[in-house]
Amino acid sequence: MSAMENTNTMIEWLEEFRGNDLDELCNATEEAIVDGNGFGWLKVPQRQVLENYWRGVLLVPQRRLVVARLEGSIVGSAQVVTPAANNEAGAFALVMTTFFLAPWARGHNLGAGMMSVMVDQARAEGFRLFEFNVRATQAAGIRLAEQMEFQLWATKEKYALVDGEFVAGYYYCKDLDTEAQE
Repeated sequence: MSAMENTNTMIEWLEEFRGNDLDELCNATEEAIVDGNGFGWLKVPQRQVLENYWRGVLLVPQRRLVVARLEGSIVGSAQVVTPAANNEAGAFALVMTTFFLAPWARGHNLGAGMMSVMVDQARAEGFRLFEFNVRATQAAGIRLAEQMEFQLWATKEKYALVDGEFVAGYYYCKDLDTEAQE
């Protein structure tokens, strides 16, 4: 699978944990959760829960993990979920989920880098649509969707429940067929 790197940043597909990868990924996850961008988590879970979660991600055949590194350390990630084998009718689309960067690692174009690597890989594998959703409170994700020319196709007023209040969510997609023809 493709990857992207420059002198102090790198985007890569992670298939196994090496060295401090798991610890760095858990640290970045904790920081994103505290910042309010924890892809569904509202409170930092116990470390063992996070470690088990990330180990599990690498075991699920329909999940692929892309990570962003800054100066060698993992500072964010996203997952691509491929359609289940029994979903022949939906086999044309990939869904991106659990996208985050540690707050201190933002501003290095890592979000756009991860998104580009995922979209390029989806296109190379023949997928025709790339989808994701984001809470209305996650401005960086919304800006990224607009920057990467994703189309807003739906809004859900009761997308998430945060501190007893409903928060809206936005659903985005990118038609990979259209781009391939341009």
